[in-house]
Amino acid sequence: MKTLLLGGTREARELAHIASGEQGFDIVSSLAGRVRDPLLPVGEVRVGGFGGVEGLRDWLVANGIDIVVDATHPFAGTISANAAAAAADLGLPLVHLRRPGWSPQDGDKWTRVPDLAAAAKTVGAVGERVFLTIGRQGVGAFAGLTELWFLIRAIDPPEGGLPPRHELLLARGPFTVEDESRLLADRHIDVLVTKDSGGDQTDAKLAAARAAGLPVVMIDRPSLPEGALVMENVAQVWDWLRSAAE
Repeated sequence: MKTLLLGGTREARELAHIASGEQGFDIVSSLAGRVRDPLLPVGEVRVGGFGGVEGLRDWLVANGIDIVVDATHPFAGTISANAAAAAADLGLPLVHLRRPGWSPQDGDKWTRVPDLAAAAKTVGAVGERVFLTIGRQGVGAFAGLTELWFLIRAIDPPEGGLPPRHELLLARGPFTVEDESRLLADRHIDVLVTKDSGGDQTDAKLAAARAAGLPVVMIDRPSLPEGALVMENVAQVWDWLRSAAE
């Protein structure tokens, strides 16, 4: 069972690790290549894009792929859509592995917005010193907000324009609630902007914002293709893969 595992997430690395010890599974993990020093899964790895739906379809055929697992980041909407289209064209089974999103708790002050553009329009109404934790892509959506100050945290330097008043902090999680609380206090942050990535690797910032009584602008995930098969954890996907191989 030759499987293309579209990865880059902790869940994808866990799935590759599990499958590597099982006979009958040949996993090829694919990373987008947008992080300079990615955490690599075990087994065969390819890095880089495919060239849209057509390029992915050609790659699947050329490499004899039997099944596709999309375990990319919840905001990697383009590759998820391309994978769905290419798999449908070839009649290949496809599952999307998506960790559940975050849910507000008592004391949270969230404003949900559909995308980066909406976040940029909203943030100025709720704060002036912004903790921006959306990764390095999309920061340009905030470049025109000259009246606000931004603490921008990312693993690698952002692409495109930056807001004129900013501090860039390069760091990789997970982070503790104590560290996040200290960061909010030291930089006098009064609003957090983040994506609804879900999981427990980067949720400490939400707990810190809750404790400090700070508002959060929460960017919703892009929708998966209509009719997509979606599973929430590695165990579910591993059971599905094993059933498909029988």
